[in-house]
Amino acid sequence: MKEDKIMSLMDEINYGWVDKKGSKHVDDFDTFSTDYVLQSPQELIKSKLGVCWDQVELERYYFQESFEEVKTYFIVHYDNAKSPTHTFLVFKKDNYYYWFEHSWEMFRGIYKFHSLRELLSNVREKFIKTTLYDKYIKENLVIYEYNKPKFNISVQEFFDHCDNGKYVDIENM
Repeated sequence: MKEDKIMSLMDEINYGWVDKKGSKHVDDFDTFSTDYVLQSPQELIKSKLGVCWDQVELERYYFQESFEEVKTYFIVHYDNAKSPTHTFLVFKKDNYYYWFEHSWEMFRGIYKFHSLRELLSNVREKFIKTTLYDKYIKENLVIYEYNKPKFNISVQEFFDHCDNGKYVDIENM
């Protein structure tokens, strides 16, 4: 399946989350940290509602059918409060790296880069400028490459899974 077709399929998914009881939440994130569970790709196709964590797993599902080199990344800024995060998918095609972005609406699209370092630096800069504003502390921002997680896990279990992924040192790539 081509990446444009995958984006078209992803356009059926809206941003929000589904809790442990199956209730849908669009603008209400008050109980996200205690009630969220990671949906399987099949569950997300059915609910049509997921945060970036859910959406990346559906993207992984679609991409692995047609692309050999597919990686997923977790960016987080640990600040002892909300610890904002984002997950995203990267694929390699014809010696270029592509950032496939659906859930982060302001950057929705498919972006081409000459190197993985260039791609990750670009995402990091966008994350800092649009998510952290003046709260950015260099030492608190971390990127991990992570493998497919188990589904129906909690927020903390997802964090733990990603924290156990491969630490990405952009400066020394």
